[in-house]
Amino acid sequence: MLYYLLVVLYVLVCLLLLLVVLLQQGKGGDMASAFGGGGSSQTAFGARAGATVLTRATTILGALFMIGAIVIGIYGQRGPGSVLSGVRGPSQPASTQPATPAQPKK
Repeated sequence: MLYYLLVVLYVLVCLLLLLVVLLQQGKGGDMASAFGGGGSSQTAFGARAGATVLTRATTILGALFMIGAIVIGIYGQRGPGSVLSGVRGPSQPASTQPATPAQPKK
């Protein structure tokens, strides 16, 4: 039950992170402006603006995304064991002694 609640919360964090990243405005640091093209007076890596609400939300949701992936990965394990724990090995022959010839009837 707790696992499914964590998965639902994780999916919500993923959707919110996607929404927040798509809502952000571009910084204008494309290749043309980096090499003097575009006629802007910005530096090579774009002007550094103050942290907005969307930037903070991206940071928080990104951290929750990574922590959530680790927690679900650890909590979702089914216990110790390997992939081959339920597979039987090759079957052993019924008898390792050589067969004795049958005695002829008299």
